[in-house]
Amino acid sequence: MKRIFRALFQQRPADTITIIFLLFLTGLTLFYFAILPRAPYLLSIYSLMILTQIILIRFRDNGRFIRNFYDVIFPIICVLAVFDSLEWVVHYINPEDIDPVLIKLDYLIFGNHPTVLLESIMNPFLTDILQIAYSTYYFIPISFGIILLMNKQREEFDKTIFMILLCFYLSYLGYILFPALGPRFCLSNIQTKELQGFFAAEPIQNLLNRLEGIKRDAFPSGHTGIALTVLYLAYRYKRGYFWIALPIISALIFSTVYCRYHYVVDIIAGFGLTLLTIVLGEWYYGWWMKRQVKSRTDYRT
Repeated sequence: MKRIFRALFQQRPADTITIIFLLFLTGLTLFYFAILPRAPYLLSIYSLMILTQIILIRFRDNGRFIRNFYDVIFPIICVLAVFDSLEWVVHYINPEDIDPVLIKLDYLIFGNHPTVLLESIMNPFLTDILQIAYSTYYFIPISFGIILLMNKQREEFDKTIFMILLCFYLSYLGYILFPALGPRFCLSNIQTKELQGFFAAEPIQNLLNRLEGIKRDAFPSGHTGIALTVLYLAYRYKRGYFWIALPIISALIFSTVYCRYHYVVDIIAGFGLTLLTIVLGEWYYGWWMKRQVKSRTDYRT
């Protein structure tokens, strides 16, 4: 067991954190096996992803396609598959949604519901722009990682993918601990205007609703956490990308409330998620780098 533990923490941090989180979900599924309606399916998905990760670690240098699959494609598959699986986990092990608490906190801060207040500036053109901005969340982390790879910034890429995956997994843990549907479901009865765009808003909304389904993924705001984590990394490693992404991410964060996906307190929690990711990620990555240097030094001597 000690040998396995040592081998796990010798791997690239992105691989280590993925295996650890998948093992956590596997243990959670086994513990709640009797009440999870798709427990065998969940166990098979998590086991397959762990096995795939281990195989990719072993054969990652056997050709360009495998390396690209290891670096880019599999992390994307893993993030999407785990997110999709939460639909069959969160509500069954934690059935009490915290939306009433989040709604009260928003009302306490603003004296009204922010999504209702924003109806005063709502117009179809702005709705289209902000719905598009909201959707850039799905491309920002990928584009930044690809840019680092294309510029042969391998060390920066490895750290970036670790930090982004850590932020994703921390947000998923937040959904399990604090399930919330969000204002588009829980405040729809008090909205006086429908969100309508000229051409983009409704198709994008319908597509996202079909792809995501109904999940308790409002708190913390993963859109905010991931986008700000990428912004932090871009500022350090690709300053030009930072300045391009800054206005887009600003619009993205505003869109999460305007488009009724999140409460404002979700956004505040998203900032906290980014801070937690940076603190934990920098600490662990620094520790891992020291171990790598020590291991190489011991090997030479």
